[in-house]
Amino acid sequence: MYETSNTVIGMLSTLWFWQALGRGLSLTAQIAGITILLSFIFGIVIGISRFSKIPFLAQLATVYIELIRNIPLVLIILSMFLVVQLRDVSAAITGLTIFTSAIVAEIVRGGLNSISKGQWEAARSQGMTYIQILQHIVLPQAVVKMIPPIVSQFVTVIKDSAFAMYIGVFELVRQSDVLKGLFTSVNQVLTIYVVVALVYFVVNFILSSIARRLQKNLSEGRGAIGS
Repeated sequence: MYETSNTVIGMLSTLWFWQALGRGLSLTAQIAGITILLSFIFGIVIGISRFSKIPFLAQLATVYIELIRNIPLVLIILSMFLVVQLRDVSAAITGLTIFTSAIVAEIVRGGLNSISKGQWEAARSQGMTYIQILQHIVLPQAVVKMIPPIVSQFVTVIKDSAFAMYIGVFELVRQSDVLKGLFTSVNQVLTIYVVVALVYFVVNFILSSIARRLQKNLSEGRGAIGS
């Protein structure tokens, strides 16, 4: 049985309070990290497919993107858990990946469209194939422009991982709800929410700062590209 205090200072000085939040943060990081990795891979593939001149691939990618973007994320997660019957963490990761891949794909398509047709034509005149142009000319430039919106979406993934609480995953927000039931004073409950909000802020601020530095370095390396 946990020993609790009725003061904010007493709560914050309790070791298991921070251990509980740490376990929640660890699970949040696991869900978000795997989702970000998978969504980045699938998003690029789907985005390039929609951008491609192959009608079947472009139409299939378009249907996927438009369908998924217009379904609530929490419904997708619940479907993975209740209908597909994946385990709780797997259902959360799968649902988040399905949804985020569609968003990333649209960002990728927008980045590819931002490259002028003149560069495509110049590369073709040099005898380069579609894949070579994409790999060596278009994608390197487009990636610089895609970094801010992609990172912004990944920040959203970290926050949206809180939806996993609806299927019983003890991520950071769910852990804070458990703690709220143990520390019942108004000041303690408010402090719990402030601490959780600060954790999200710090994690997302660090991620955004890294992305800004990366974009700056890539932009400097390519002159005016991405500015």
